[in-house]
Amino acid sequence: MATAPIQAPPQLPAEWQDFWALTKPRVLSLVVFTGLCGLLIAPAHIHPVLGFTAILCIALGAGAAATLNQWYEADIDAKMKRTRNRPLPAGRMDRQSALHFGVGLGVFSVILMGFALNLVAAAILAVSILFYVVIYTVWLKRRTPQNIVIGGAAGAFPALIGWAAATGHVALLPVLLFLLVFLWTPPHFWALSLFVNSDYAAAGVPMMSVVAGTKATRLQAFLYSWPMAAVAIAPWPLGLSGPIYGVAAVLLNLAFLGLAARVGFSREADPALMKAERQLFGYSILYLFASFGILVVDRLWYS
Repeated sequence: MATAPIQAPPQLPAEWQDFWALTKPRVLSLVVFTGLCGLLIAPAHIHPVLGFTAILCIALGAGAAATLNQWYEADIDAKMKRTRNRPLPAGRMDRQSALHFGVGLGVFSVILMGFALNLVAAAILAVSILFYVVIYTVWLKRRTPQNIVIGGAAGAFPALIGWAAATGHVALLPVLLFLLVFLWTPPHFWALSLFVNSDYAAAGVPMMSVVAGTKATRLQAFLYSWPMAAVAIAPWPLGLSGPIYGVAAVLLNLAFLGLAARVGFSREADPALMKAERQLFGYSILYLFASFGILVVDRLWYS
């Protein structure tokens, strides 16, 4: 008597933790923080409920972009050690669920921002999501070593959105904050890529460290740090901030440039070591939190 073939058990529904993981919570914390800072430094009073709604929309929009990024990149995430345990490459979720979740979050965040706050903030939020998903993830990521340079604009929008949510318009100060994050992204991300270079090489992603080599990547990280520092300090001489931020910005950027110089002229080839690169990557996160946080303190103190 023939036995029936053994069938694989049906895939279990994803847990809520998997949907949460799709939003990239660590990155989300920085996005929410910069968006909140943009809201707080704006020269306008906003009801706390509307302020909370604006930050919620920024968080949902960023989570949508991160989810759609993982939906599209599930194949290369499976080839990289630091990403292969994400919900999609690990098989804990099907791609369709991730797609629906990402699109739903994105559409809801933009509509809510438009109805609760204003159309300017909603439009910038929509552009930020589309930029990260279409321009960076789909178009640039697998095609050019300049992917993170141009794609860095996607992560630079939150402060601009926060300001626009409070005021309904855009001004010079949030534009400078946009440029700060835009110029901060290459040295921050290239420092990371230098000690996970084998991951990108295995996945076939043309990151600068894979295509141009570690020496050129180190030099580029160092060079990008200079215009970043200039933009970071600019609000003080332009009269957009007070000395609290100005002095702190000078000190924070001197430290950043010092670490970037160590990376730029380092000859360390062992990814397991690369102490200078790891220090720059770690400091760059603290640097951005501190820069935005001190600017808020400065604006509130002198307002």
